[in-house]
Amino acid sequence: MNSPVGPDQPANSVKSPDAATHWEVGAPAPDQVRFLQGPQPRGFELGKALGIFCELMRGFRAFHFLGPCVTLFGSARFGESHQEYAVAREVGARLARAGFTVMTGGGPGLMEAANRGAKEAGGISVGCNIELAHEQQPNAYLDRWITFRHFFVRKLMLVKYSYAFIAMPGGFGTLDEIFEVATLIQTEKIKHFPVILMGQEYWRPLMDFLHERLLKEQTISPLDYQRLLVTDSPDQAIRTVTDVALNEFGLTYGPRAKRRWYLWE
Repeated sequence: MNSPVGPDQPANSVKSPDAATHWEVGAPAPDQVRFLQGPQPRGFELGKALGIFCELMRGFRAFHFLGPCVTLFGSARFGESHQEYAVAREVGARLARAGFTVMTGGGPGLMEAANRGAKEAGGISVGCNIELAHEQQPNAYLDRWITFRHFFVRKLMLVKYSYAFIAMPGGFGTLDEIFEVATLIQTEKIKHFPVILMGQEYWRPLMDFLHERLLKEQTISPLDYQRLLVTDSPDQAIRTVTDVALNEFGLTYGPRAKRRWYLWE
């Protein structure tokens, strides 16, 4: 049974195998496949709605008392031997030293690297893991995590608690997360938090496409394009995050909620 781990408990001891072994194709969850295949019997859909509500509440309760977070996205397929692993680890450590809680998708690869850096720097490291057919395990460097069944609930948690978003190189999942955040900022569903893409060479073709196609065709505005900062420098990334968080948002969510004993807090 998956459950959040308290910040005073030891980190998960599960170690991440290397690279592609995580990504063998397995059997999908039958109820989720059925759920996404159009209208279903009312009882089934009510049960799914209640399950999603419970999943949301588990996330809210697990992360309710976190300090200001920065979310880092990145590939699960890049193991410790990959050059980007060291970069993500350094970014995680620098964020922790700057006083941020480091939040990731909780899995292996570059997510693990960022959590590891934060943990080694004495910071708080949390993860929003996802239940997959290939049984992604939470990485070994998390103070607190929760495993979600639905990507959209997981993405909500990755956005809800963060003042900035840093994307390391990644694939479909990372692109999905980047553009989810960019859309929320563009449509003013969230504030203009920093969105930083680490790795100029990796992200250059994407930025060229945005500039030469979307911007030229006016499907995005110049401001939408300029909000994406691309850099190779962890120092520049952390400085940008810190400056914006302190100067524009004051590093606060508002009045701190009091713990309630009858909610087991």
